[in-house]
Amino acid sequence: MLSHRQIWSAIDALAARYSMSVSGLARRAGLDPTTFNKSKRAAGDGRLRWPNTESISKILDATGCSIEEFMSLVSNSATDDTTYRHKAVPLIGFAQAGAGGFFDDGGFPVGAGWDEVAFPDVADEHAYALEVTGDSMLPLYRDGDVVIVSPGSSVRRGDRVIVRTRGGEVMAKVLTRRTARTIELHSINPEHGQRTLQLEEVEWIARIIWASQ
Repeated sequence: MLSHRQIWSAIDALAARYSMSVSGLARRAGLDPTTFNKSKRAAGDGRLRWPNTESISKILDATGCSIEEFMSLVSNSATDDTTYRHKAVPLIGFAQAGAGGFFDDGGFPVGAGWDEVAFPDVADEHAYALEVTGDSMLPLYRDGDVVIVSPGSSVRRGDRVIVRTRGGEVMAKVLTRRTARTIELHSINPEHGQRTLQLEEVEWIARIIWASQ
């Protein structure tokens, strides 16, 4: 007999297999981004909720995953309840990152209540995921893609980085030059100009170590 936990765990595993958060998976399938959120998995009175068959059909179509593959994920979740959980990293959206309150002055994530996304072999225990929204980072990063950021890694010329200014702007760029006073950033989207920032304008800069494609 299928359990509530098995089905939801299989959806989590499917999102992780294709390097997406569950909200990114929902968007890719043309669903409301909150369709598979943890808050939707139980009613206010504690009754467990099930995903409907239409939403499952849409995520299978969006990813190209067969029903047989999905059922194997369901079966695996019955015997391994830790495969994805112990490799999870915090997930936050770009808009939230700019709003403040999620990072300390060094760019390390703080607080609780984050969503999570599965990612293997994270060397930096402070690594976290940012989910791309909009098209400002095309063609490299699309809406719904996830980038893994390592605030503990050293940043060098040519690295893809996330930069947060003291004004709250968060951007994904390529670091082209760094001096004692400024940093020069190459825009990923050719429609956006290059940026030169004074170091006192920068709250933190962190290297992107991986991105879903």
